[in-house]
Amino acid sequence: MTGDEYGGTADEYGGALRLAAGESVERVVGGLDADPEAWLALDAGFREAFRDSSWRPGAERWRFLRNLGLRREQVYSPSALVLALCHGDGRIREKALRQAEAHPQALPLVVVRCADWAGPVRLPARDVLARMLTVERAVALTPLVLRVGRRDRGDVAVGLVRDVLRQASAAELRPLLDHPDRRPRRFGVELALLGGLFTPVELARTAAADPDVVVQDLCADAALAALPEKGAAREAVLEPLLTARNSRARSTGVTALRRAGRPDLAEAYLSDRSTVVRACARWVLREHGVDPLPRYRALCADPADSAVPPGAVLGLAECGTRQDTALLRPLLAHPVAAVRARAVAALRMLDAVDRAELTPLLDDPAPAVVRETAKALLPDARSLDTAALVGMLASGGPAHRRRWGLTLLAAQGGLPALRATADLLDDEDEKMRVQASLRLRTWEPGDRTKGDPEVAALLEHTRDHIPRSRLHFLTWATGATLAPRRDA
Repeated sequence: MTGDEYGGTADEYGGALRLAAGESVERVVGGLDADPEAWLALDAGFREAFRDSSWRPGAERWRFLRNLGLRREQVYSPSALVLALCHGDGRIREKALRQAEAHPQALPLVVVRCADWAGPVRLPARDVLARMLTVERAVALTPLVLRVGRRDRGDVAVGLVRDVLRQASAAELRPLLDHPDRRPRRFGVELALLGGLFTPVELARTAAADPDVVVQDLCADAALAALPEKGAAREAVLEPLLTARNSRARSTGVTALRRAGRPDLAEAYLSDRSTVVRACARWVLREHGVDPLPRYRALCADPADSAVPPGAVLGLAECGTRQDTALLRPLLAHPVAAVRARAVAALRMLDAVDRAELTPLLDDPAPAVVRETAKALLPDARSLDTAALVGMLASGGPAHRRRWGLTLLAAQGGLPALRATADLLDDEDEKMRVQASLRLRTWEPGDRTKGDPEVAALLEHTRDHIPRSRLHFLTWATGATLAPRRDA
């Protein structure tokens, strides 16, 4: 028989129908390490099947589901036991737990029942789980346990698994340490750190390679604490940290150079792309009596040098003074776009923005340069040439230039901004249409829009993009009269 004969597909209820038909737990859901969501879908799906009025009362599966577990002397098959553990009747769930120890396949549902709302189910489930757990089973169940642990009363199961895995070896924890989901991986790393299962080199390599920032921080800090005093062993720990792609590991490696007495190595990180890494490098140099500012000035001294590191430009602003703008301004014409963009950002950091000097960079072909220039000019947007900003929105122009032109024009407010934004609602570029719709919600009328009939017409045209409360304010502020809404 197929599930369709009884009002649903075989998987409509998380696999409950297939289990009711006698299929094995492994085939329907999987083993202990199956996707946690599959077990939770089965748990919820079985109860949903009981509420489905499309079932025909005479169907064989309906009779099976209705009678499941009602006889006290019944001995469950593995499939029936799994369903009984999902049953809506707490007495049936409780009775099923008494047989669970004979069926390890049902252990994931025992985990789910550890967070059951009913105390007579929840407490026995915790006892059963504690008796059935082995290191291998705990490793396999960890993703599900952590998922259930986010529920009310789910923390007990997490504690039981943690207690078992504290005795695990590094090899036994390996499935967690290599798990694609960051939560089980974090859990495994924390246990390995508590057990001292990582060597300093393994800590450094994990910090450098793992994509999860929490794992990076945990392992980088542990590697720093376990850093050997000297020799090849110390270098073996520093090398993966200093060459890591993520800034957390690199900053830890640079920080370790202070204890290693290697300010010469830290100097190379003064121009790192990461703000944190640059700050750590400056700290190491200062701890060894070296002022980093002259290094930055030397790196930025030649505006024609194509090898000027972009990070050094920001570093100069981070520890320099307003006097250093004399070095930064020539870099606005540097042949490398990243250097030009950082020069704009550096001038903004030093509060040395010159509107006339930066405005031409709004035409720069590099998106990063236009972005930094627009950010720098945004506080002074009202003094910019409105016609030039409208020109930036021309159809067919570079997308980055159009987006930042709209941002600056919206900051000006007034009729030109409303007119241009309304026109963009029909733009060919979907992103521009979305941005225009968002800008309309924050449009500011300005001082010269009171009583302007064009403003009233534009508000009428764009009213569906503006929240009613905001539209009410705009009509009051501009004196516009709009037609009554048809749905009012």
